[in-house]
Amino acid sequence: MKKLGWLLVAIVGAFAIGGLAVHRGESINAMWLIVAAACVYAIGYRLYSAWVATSVLVLDPSRVTPAVRLNDGRDYVPTNKWIVFGHHFAAIAGPGPLIGPTLAAQFGYLPGTIWILVGAVLGGCVQDMTVLFLSTRRNGRSLGQMARDEMGPIGGYAAMIGTLVIMVILIAVLGLVVVNAMRHSPWGTSTVFATIPIALLVGVYMKDIRPGRVLEASLIGVALLLLAVGGGGWVDSHPTIRQFFDLDALTLAWFVIGYGFIAAVLPVWLLLAPRDYLSTFLKLGTVMLLFISVIVMRPEIHMPALTQFVDGSGPIFGGSLFPFVFITVACGAISGFHALVSSGTTPKLITNEGDVRMIGYGSMMLESAVAIMAMIAATMLDPGVFFAINSGPGAVGATPEAAVATITSWGFPVTVDQMAFLAKEMGESTLFARTGGAPSLAVGMASIFASTFGQSMLSLWYHFAIMFEAVFILTTLDAGTRVGRFMLQDALGHIWPKLGQTSWYPSVLISSALIVAGWGYFLYIGVIDPNGGINILWPLFGISNQLLAGIALCICTGILVKQGKLRFAWVTGVPLAWLTLVTTVATWQKVVSDDVRIGFLAAADQIASKLAAGTLTPEQAAVAPQLIFNQRLDAVLAIVLTLILWIVIADTARVCMRVVQGLPVPPSSEAPARGAA
Repeated sequence: MKKLGWLLVAIVGAFAIGGLAVHRGESINAMWLIVAAACVYAIGYRLYSAWVATSVLVLDPSRVTPAVRLNDGRDYVPTNKWIVFGHHFAAIAGPGPLIGPTLAAQFGYLPGTIWILVGAVLGGCVQDMTVLFLSTRRNGRSLGQMARDEMGPIGGYAAMIGTLVIMVILIAVLGLVVVNAMRHSPWGTSTVFATIPIALLVGVYMKDIRPGRVLEASLIGVALLLLAVGGGGWVDSHPTIRQFFDLDALTLAWFVIGYGFIAAVLPVWLLLAPRDYLSTFLKLGTVMLLFISVIVMRPEIHMPALTQFVDGSGPIFGGSLFPFVFITVACGAISGFHALVSSGTTPKLITNEGDVRMIGYGSMMLESAVAIMAMIAATMLDPGVFFAINSGPGAVGATPEAAVATITSWGFPVTVDQMAFLAKEMGESTLFARTGGAPSLAVGMASIFASTFGQSMLSLWYHFAIMFEAVFILTTLDAGTRVGRFMLQDALGHIWPKLGQTSWYPSVLISSALIVAGWGYFLYIGVIDPNGGINILWPLFGISNQLLAGIALCICTGILVKQGKLRFAWVTGVPLAWLTLVTTVATWQKVVSDDVRIGFLAAADQIASKLAAGTLTPEQAAVAPQLIFNQRLDAVLAIVLTLILWIVIADTARVCMRVVQGLPVPPSSEAPARGAA
């Protein structure tokens, strides 16, 4: 009966996916996406993840984990599995599953949806679980450390340098998205700011005031979060107080930079763990509300399955369907950033190795479900509204009248009055050119919630969605900065061993400052960009993210072969081959394309020509030299990072060949088993 039940799930899922694939013309109900996703996830977790965990990785719940053996009360801390799940999910679930699918909707709902489902179950979830398992077996070593120990110095140091640079780029984009969502929005800004002292309070409550009372702390924290959303409305309506939170992008960027530094140096129990745990309640609760609301209202998807922009002419970002849908969706399907979290903070918190499957595979599957919800929320908007919110002034025109005329000419009608009314309903002054994906996603989420729970609360739901997105992003930003600190300390330890001690505070402060300064610079690049920064940074973010996933899968494949599991190498090898193809083609196009909307160098040359001809406005001319430098820097980074991936691939292939031939290879760095947990 069980086999028949799973066969029925497979048939229903195949029918739903087939319906999505062949449907053309009129709008389609969002329930098709929900059913397809539910069936794919059920089969993936129940069958595929169980097989990988038991047959490929061979999890052992009796092994003592590094959190128990190396407990230092700061970084290695045995933690309840549900809190670890919450921390891990909150840390990995950043802007990717929200923003990536929203931006990828430029191509239509179908390509992004298919990749989210297939990429997650066969690639992203497997990567996260495998890296988490390997790091847990190696005392919580970072991805770069494992590469160096298992592959040797060439591939190892290339992986360490690549992961560190990629980490800096990824965190910068996280900061840019949250800045674009909060700028000149007193309601959203005050609400997000309030989440920081709430997290500190919960951390102190669980450690000192009422130790072990997780439920009490959770209820207090969630209640305060909801109060913060309502309080943001009061702040926005107060003529004096709202001015303190009506901040421009550059000011918000400095706040984000300061927050990242503080989060990296404070003990993990004080801010990082409780904030991530609380944000998990918010994230899971919101996703469940979205899921229920979609089932209740069964919204129609108004975006076509495929748009005319599959040829690369889209206004949100340049590039054709292949390869850019894959690097745009990013975290919703597979994310290299997850490998850093899975080999950073999480393996230092796990109490039982048996929980690796739930935390690794399960968290990524849940993130993929968030991406499906984001796709529904974005594509249920009228396409004209979607493009008006997400297109920068450089693509559609600087005035509302010019923007609506351009977008309407594409076959997606929208009016100035329509956008003005929508902005008023959402409690914002304007929604034109709110690039980054977060505002349009918030509009879609608010529309879904309002249709289910009451239209009179539309502005409240919009700002709740903004807080939801910002908290999603900031939890990834603080965890990422901390992981980057670990990686940099490891590298600096080769120069002076004292700097490699993660518990030595001078090293903590120095390494944190260097990491924050690195991603802070790229955040500044995005802030000063006249098109909102997404055109410059999101493609680089997507390429870097998938390159990092390729490096992680290389390391996983190499270790599996070294362990005598050559017959299972395809589990990580197939996703690796696909990502290598996608990222290499994307890098080539971003560097050599003559289209100024695609090629980094072409865009830099165009700005330089306009600057020399004197056709730029004084404001544009002031930032032009910086933009030219940044575009060329992006091209160099894309080339270098792609070369690093190929170096790691070549070194992994070398090690695997030596294993097959019976030649010596670097010994396993796996820590010996020391008793039962």
